[in-house]
Amino acid sequence: MSVSDIRGLDPACRSAHAGYKEVRTTCPYCGVGSGLVVHANAQGSIGVAGDGSHPANFGKICSKGTALGETIGLEGRLLYPMTRQSGGALVRSGWPDALDHVASGFKQILERDGPDAIAFYLSGQLLTEDYYVANKLLKGFAGSANVDTNSRLCMASSVAGHRRAFGSDTVPGTYTDLDQADLLVLVGSHAAWCHPVLFQRIIDNKTKRGARLVVVDPRRTATAEEADLFLPIEPGKDAALFCGLLAHLADTGALDWAYIGAHTSGFAQTLARARALAPHVAATARATGLRETDVAAFFDAFRTTARTVTCYSQGVNQSAQGTEKVNAIINCHLATGRIGKIGMGPFSLTGQPNAMGGREVGGLANQLAAHMGFAPEDVDRVRRFWNAPRMAEREGKKAVAMFEAIARGEIRFLWVMATNPAVSLPRADAVRDALKRLELLVVSENVLATETTESAHVLLPAAAWGEKDGTLTNSERRISRQRAFLPVPGEAKPDWWIVSQVAQRLGFGEAFSYQSAADVFREHAALSAFENDGARDFEIGALAQISDDEYATLTPVQWPVPPASVARMEHSDIREQSSRISLSLNPGYETRFFADGNFFTPDRKARFLPAERPELKEKTSRKYPLRLNTGRVRDHWHTMTRTGKSPRLAAHCPEPFVEVHPADAKRLVDGGFARVSTVHGSCILKVVITKTQRRGSIFVPIHWNDQTASCARIGGLVAAHVDPHSGQPEAKATPCAIEPIEFALHGCAHARDTLALSRENFWARVAVKEGWEYRLATSQGPMIWHDFVHGAFADARFAERLERRVYQAAAFTPEGELEGWLCLAPAGTALPFDPDLVAHMSEATCGVGTPDMPGAHRGYAPEAIVCACFGTGEESIRCAIGKGAHDTADIGKLLGAGTNCGSCLPELKRIIRHERALQS
Repeated sequence: MSVSDIRGLDPACRSAHAGYKEVRTTCPYCGVGSGLVVHANAQGSIGVAGDGSHPANFGKICSKGTALGETIGLEGRLLYPMTRQSGGALVRSGWPDALDHVASGFKQILERDGPDAIAFYLSGQLLTEDYYVANKLLKGFAGSANVDTNSRLCMASSVAGHRRAFGSDTVPGTYTDLDQADLLVLVGSHAAWCHPVLFQRIIDNKTKRGARLVVVDPRRTATAEEADLFLPIEPGKDAALFCGLLAHLADTGALDWAYIGAHTSGFAQTLARARALAPHVAATARATGLRETDVAAFFDAFRTTARTVTCYSQGVNQSAQGTEKVNAIINCHLATGRIGKIGMGPFSLTGQPNAMGGREVGGLANQLAAHMGFAPEDVDRVRRFWNAPRMAEREGKKAVAMFEAIARGEIRFLWVMATNPAVSLPRADAVRDALKRLELLVVSENVLATETTESAHVLLPAAAWGEKDGTLTNSERRISRQRAFLPVPGEAKPDWWIVSQVAQRLGFGEAFSYQSAADVFREHAALSAFENDGARDFEIGALAQISDDEYATLTPVQWPVPPASVARMEHSDIREQSSRISLSLNPGYETRFFADGNFFTPDRKARFLPAERPELKEKTSRKYPLRLNTGRVRDHWHTMTRTGKSPRLAAHCPEPFVEVHPADAKRLVDGGFARVSTVHGSCILKVVITKTQRRGSIFVPIHWNDQTASCARIGGLVAAHVDPHSGQPEAKATPCAIEPIEFALHGCAHARDTLALSRENFWARVAVKEGWEYRLATSQGPMIWHDFVHGAFADARFAERLERRVYQAAAFTPEGELEGWLCLAPAGTALPFDPDLVAHMSEATCGVGTPDMPGAHRGYAPEAIVCACFGTGEESIRCAIGKGAHDTADIGKLLGAGTNCGSCLPELKRIIRHERALQS
């Protein structure tokens, strides 16, 4: 499939372009839910731009969204059903046989061992329609609530905190609050990299309205670089900070007693507990590892600024105290009445594109569909709506507990959809071993080779982004359409279709007779309104009767949208798009929750929740003296099955690394290598020594797996401690150790196809034009690599040289085309890959002239990419500054850098400051 960017075509050229079409869809990455306009032609070339009419992003997209056109190729795709034979080999199968195999095993285990032996593990990458059908089958027709999702790993603590405080999993805020707040507090959120479109709205608010920004994070990230006040808090101490804030608000007369009395309960006990934990500014500073002056400044800013929004993300949620942290934040907003109003409130920034949609349909093991729980009346209501024969009546096992049950042999059947738990879950090596114990492991995927598929008995090819049709919901409760613009390759199918086909084989054909995603959506919408009458927060009953055409052209809509909220459904032409459906709400209808002070608890009052002692689950020791903090980098997503295909996204952080504070570096060398270990396992990573990392902690990204690096699957090191309220695992504070690793040689290799490299060496695979580049470090001698090259390119002709432990080799086809090359040199020296030498060797050895050597012109010292959107490197930026560029606006005009998503702006500013200091 060819991929090119045709955004530059003017409308006349586009209309003349053979088979050209323009499709509005939604970005498949984070929970911002950015609208996209995809320009596609019949040959498969696509270009991606932001949708200026979408209210989530108004045309802005991040670097990952910008590069989507580079990620849609079919390399590595699972295109046909496959079943594992008794000898262990996977063989292609037809859909009927594969589905029969799944249904037969499902039924046999269900009847023999009962519903607790069956489980589904889903993903925030699924569309709402996929999620709905999977939950309906297992919870309503198999009687098992063992349905959980990788969203458990990113926002379950927010769900639990909302339900405890509000009586419902309700996100009260909207993105417009980020525009209207006078104080924005980011807690455990690296929004500049992880939610860059929203972060630019925050920066615009700072620039245009003078809003202040406070960032609470153990690391001085690019987000913190933009803060008016940065609080480098100790890991796990967020609840203590907000307990101290609550006590301070009480002591300074800043509480809204009228609101507390009329609309809340439990305040006295909560305040008493806060005073016990952090009674004043000085005590709060001691409890959190912060300077007293900084704590006082934060408390004063919160106290004196009515329009305050507190945004939080994985640094809060991914914690064994995550729910307490969420409720400590909510407590401060309830105590001051700063909720349900413009520019005020707690705001959970969701990690995955459809984590919210999964919550709407019961994607978590402790939920039922339409934001219902397992109260008897809710179970009965869903049973009657579905006409369900075997309704689950109690909560199922959450993610970590689910895989522990698999390891014990209690769960015998598991169906994994669109995720890779053998990489992403804590104690990932134990998860990998547990998968091998299953009697039947079914994996619905669009990627053939993952750590999870290697154990699968049945692989079912699922449609990918660009091929599938449905809806998803973003962090502000806005439902958007994902539309197909590519043909479905091979025999891939939508997930909702796959599950429905198995359900029909199990004898539930009438309940799973869906013909389209629109059929599923209408049923989902109808359930949200069933016996609701305002009793539940989630309702989209106004959409329960939309036609197929209306579904196809539906514009983004924010829930709740009960029938009474809608004046009419009207057709409108937007940007020459015909018959897009727009909901017209009745005048005065409010989509903002809690403005009237009414919540979804039995007495309609919000609950204050006292914090327990916010201690980390596991102490450090002499053997493991540091804390392991994990997270994302700017231009990659999860395990890189999509972003890893893009050369421009790979260029910013090409290798797995560990960030270490200089005080903890000891014998480590910046740019060298280290082994990071915990009681659960170890990884070998490139060392980055930086003062932006908090002393006592190290940071490692989550993205690399066994396909992309030799030994960097960080999930294998993370402890499986979970929050008692949410079941969300701790991913930010596992005790760890770090020690230097030395390699005798370092190098680089390039090949058109992937290479099978030994895990005895360090290597990282990087996407480049026309193939893959491998960053190498090894202690194996050159002759071993000589043997490797000759084995990897068995039919090639070779030009090679070994001199003073420098080994250079290039492989050519019989026609003289370059297949690959490799260069190794002693550690600490430059890689002297000389194109002229290669030309001489190739002429002498192979009779061919100077080849096109990708990367050779840069001498294997690639320019560090700062702006992935425009591929702008650090040297280009320094050159622009040397020629008179004074600020980021000048650089944007000259190079484009920083003018799209803006996630590189903090880095641009650092480079400008550094260059100015050198010039002064």
